[in-house]
Amino acid sequence: MSMMGEMTFFLGLQVNQSPRGIFLNQSKYVLEILKKYGMESCDPVGTPMKIKDKLDLDQNGTPVDATKYRSMIGALMYLTSSRQDIVHATCLCARYQAKPTEKHLKEVKRIFRYLRGIVNTGLWYTKDSGFELTGFSNADYAGCKDTFKGTFGGAQFLGEKLVSWSSKKQDCTALSTAEAEYVSLSACCAQVLWMRT
Repeated sequence: MSMMGEMTFFLGLQVNQSPRGIFLNQSKYVLEILKKYGMESCDPVGTPMKIKDKLDLDQNGTPVDATKYRSMIGALMYLTSSRQDIVHATCLCARYQAKPTEKHLKEVKRIFRYLRGIVNTGLWYTKDSGFELTGFSNADYAGCKDTFKGTFGGAQFLGEKLVSWSSKKQDCTALSTAEAEYVSLSACCAQVLWMRT
């Protein structure tokens, strides 16, 4: 096997290596999907989703092309391999792929507008920053307007390096905020235990 030089691109991830560490991002892919969905000249926004208005099934809303909606969600899901900042918003919008409406599409487009403002964001893995495994978790209580289930998320760090992250609707309906947090903590601990083995 011959040496072909430093890796600069792997499975859609751009890899920039330096003596101080490695930077991973998907800026080329971001630009491609912005162009594909006609969002390359949209006005950027500062957050991937609004805080006040929560999504619901919107059964009386105007339907949109489900195939295009699913395609946009799929593109964003692929991007979450290096963009933990859009995981929660993308997963929330992905819940409504069966019957998407204009309300849902507007939120998906907001994620694209957010990406337009910060194309080059990625993951920076510094050299020699330690190997201490740390996990964080959080959850909301009855955040889904349709099922009253909570959403939880977690992030795991190896030293200062973010190595794992997630956002998911809880399988059970929690009876209290404390129960929702325990479910989230359990999922985070399971991930940490898996990473340790």
